Amino acid sequence: MQGAAEPGRVNGGCVRILLLSAYHAASHALWAEGLIRALPEHDWTLLTLPPRYFRWRVRGNSLSWALMEKATLEADYDLLLATSMTDLSALRGLCPALCALPTVLYFHENQFAYPDSGRQFDSVEPQMLSVYSALAADQLVFNSEYNRTTFLAGAEKLLKKMPDFCPVEAVMRCFSSSSLLPVGIDLWPAPEPRSSSGRLHIVWNHRWEYDKGPERLLAIVSACDAAGVELDLSIVGQQFRQQPREFAEIERVLAGSACLALRHWGFVESGDDYRNLLASADVVLSTAIHDFQGLAVLEAVAAGCRPLVPRRLCYPEWFSGDYFYADKGSDIEGEGRAVAAEVQRLIRLKRQGELVVPDIGKLAWSSLAPRYSEMFSRRLAEARQ
Repeated sequence: MQGAAEPGRVNGGCVRILLLSAYHAASHALWAEGLIRALPEHDWTLLTLPPRYFRWRVRGNSLSWALMEKATLEADYDLLLATSMTDLSALRGLCPALCALPTVLYFHENQFAYPDSGRQFDSVEPQMLSVYSALAADQLVFNSEYNRTTFLAGAEKLLKKMPDFCPVEAVMRCFSSSSLLPVGIDLWPAPEPRSSSGRLHIVWNHRWEYDKGPERLLAIVSACDAAGVELDLSIVGQQFRQQPREFAEIERVLAGSACLALRHWGFVESGDDYRNLLASADVVLSTAIHDFQGLAVLEAVAAGCRPLVPRRLCYPEWFSGDYFYADKGSDIEGEGRAVAAEVQRLIRLKRQGELVVPDIGKLAWSSLAPRYSEMFSRRLAEARQ
């Protein structure tokens, strides 16, 4: 945690910002650390809590911080910036000093668009908590239009289930002035052009969990193997003690394939090694059924990989039609065959030296940082009025 800001007035563009990240997962850390680096002119104080015990964390972070970080919370700030995992309404009640600060709530994700794994505990509390926190903030910011749309639709649907005394229209009016600001991407120096020789190398670089579509990845690997597609694959990403059974089957198919070759399997510990792996791949593949911004894909594109993504979730906001494969919904095997056919087309494009990578410069921190700073200034100006 950085030291608390010294008391003082806003001048010279410096804003004293308290940043609260209540469930500091990898993408949340990427955003917070990237934002602090991109806007060094501001005075930042960062409080985080580790990304574990999800239901206890989202309900208990207000208690943890209010009683264990009281001095830090009551220091002198100009602005409060919190992630949507923060129990903001309770925290402001337990720490009244925060009520005086203009407050921005940042949504990396929302609790209404998660696909059902069949293992979730059925409770509306995480969803209601996000509604309360949104009502306690002065400004809502989402990382994608898909995130915003699903939050608004989900919140309205949930509120309409209340049997009585629910001001649905008034609540939704409070959410009407939200804005969009994606997590920034660190752009590398211009990637080296990929060689037109050699086999196509595809990387799949996501968390090894059900929401990233492992059953769809298995269908793609199996379809490519059945079609005799000559292809190199790297299956990487964050792993956990328990992981979907499909990964063991994917590894078995790859081990027995005469045409598919495995470049790398499992988590890449070194950041440099991971970047080098991305720089060696031609294509980054997503099979996700849940992605609010798709940072893993965007990082790979920044390294020079061509995206191969489904036409769903947030991806249509970043890429045009040539980078999609057909979303077949519940027809997972059909989607696998469609991707295998697209991979064969990409192999031909590589041989012709025509594997085009889209420009994602609009998502670079250098492009987004001024927009964040402008949003902070606007929030402060409105508060002074």
